[in-house]
Amino acid sequence: MADTDLVVAQPTAPALPLTRVQERILDAFLAGRSARTQAAYQRDLADFAAFVGVADAEEAARRLLATPQGDANGIALAYRAHMLERSLAPATVNRRLSALRSLVQLGNALGLVGWKLEVPNVGAELYRDTRGPGRETVKAMAAAAAGHGGLKGLRDAAIVRLLHDLGLRRGEVVALDIEDLDPSAGTLAVLGKGRRQKELVTVPAPTLAVVLEWVRRRGDGPGPLFRSLDPAGKGSGRLTGTAVYQIVRALGAEVGVRTRPHGLRHTAITTVLDRSGGNIRAAQKFSRHKDVRVLERYDDAREDLAGQMAEMIAGDDE
Repeated sequence: MADTDLVVAQPTAPALPLTRVQERILDAFLAGRSARTQAAYQRDLADFAAFVGVADAEEAARRLLATPQGDANGIALAYRAHMLERSLAPATVNRRLSALRSLVQLGNALGLVGWKLEVPNVGAELYRDTRGPGRETVKAMAAAAAGHGGLKGLRDAAIVRLLHDLGLRRGEVVALDIEDLDPSAGTLAVLGKGRRQKELVTVPAPTLAVVLEWVRRRGDGPGPLFRSLDPAGKGSGRLTGTAVYQIVRALGAEVGVRTRPHGLRHTAITTVLDRSGGNIRAAQKFSRHKDVRVLERYDDAREDLAGQMAEMIAGDDE
């Protein structure tokens, strides 16, 4: 075996009888978090469970906390390497490592372990597509959706407008209920990423008109604002984030671009920065990002400051 090979001991089950907290450690870990955050953590821990070869996320959590510190760090390092081998995005890798660190931190607070997981994140690249597909392309996508006609066309056009005009994330779009829309006030109550309470977002008049046209055909009955549609064209259950992804990809392909829902949000944020002269505070208000540093990355990519400096240094060839 090469000197660089890493041998990782698999976690072992605790030798002592489990306390109730240990038995339901995942419940304690998820308690008090939003439904969206709970679902994300459960997916992340299920992926870790598959890696270590146990039945479910609950068992993976128990096994991790029952493992000696050195072995636990070794397993986390091997898991990080495994995720990178699968070409997962740095943000995904880091989120899953963060979930493991938070779980161990809870175990530390509850007196189940006396150590912390010390596995660093991977370096995340700057957003490669912070400009998105561009405003004209987004307009073409919305027009293509509306041109399809019928319920699906109306629904998809409204979704494109909300993703771009309000800079909503696809998870925020699919979480909307009809009750969140106030046509008279022209507002939507949006449950933002990592938030526990909805916040009111003003809907521009042209966007509101598209949404209301969908609502008129949808009906004003309670439930999700955007429903999936069966082949007969009738509404059924809540539209999923995966479905929104597929809708945007298909509309992008129809107008000759490859994009995704977050690309429409990128275009909107970049446009705010362009038209406000790089006003990061305004972009933060619009995008509802908690961390202003994210907007600084958008602004750097928008300006291409590194490229400008390279041009200045290179100068004219003489």
